[in-house]
Amino acid sequence: MSKNESLLRGRGLKVTLPRLKVMQAFEAAPHQHLTADDVHRRLSTNGDSVGIATVYRILVQLAEVGFLRKSSFDQEKAVFELELGLHHDHLVCVYCGKVVEFFDPVIEEQQNIIANEHKFQLLEHTMSLYGVCETASCRVKAQGMKKHDNEQPIALKTKDFL
Repeated sequence: MSKNESLLRGRGLKVTLPRLKVMQAFEAAPHQHLTADDVHRRLSTNGDSVGIATVYRILVQLAEVGFLRKSSFDQEKAVFELELGLHHDHLVCVYCGKVVEFFDPVIEEQQNIIANEHKFQLLEHTMSLYGVCETASCRVKAQGMKKHDNEQPIALKTKDFL
């Protein structure tokens, strides 16, 4: 029995080929943040016939059992990443949706200091910083935002960052 089969059975889920295929897609890209559409596209490219609704249902189930972590950076589409058990924060490009993971011990310590100053015991936290990535097309869009407000960045469509 494989590690994934054991995980599924141990969490009360049936072992199905679509579940195993979705799990394999994330293990092949351990630091990527994928939407249901991304996973569906990867499975289809590999010749696996799994419907988009099934993919989304599996993603939610795998997040519930701790195999994946679910995030919603732009409030429109959830992204999922392999749960590796390592805390990290995110940089998110507001134009293309690129996500970069990072860990900074200085930031982590400062968060603990702030929590202590306010007499809070931190249990967990998430931090996502929104900005513009290095991609030329995103930089051009960012420059254009100063002149034209008609093409709002992905993350700014539903959040009041400006």
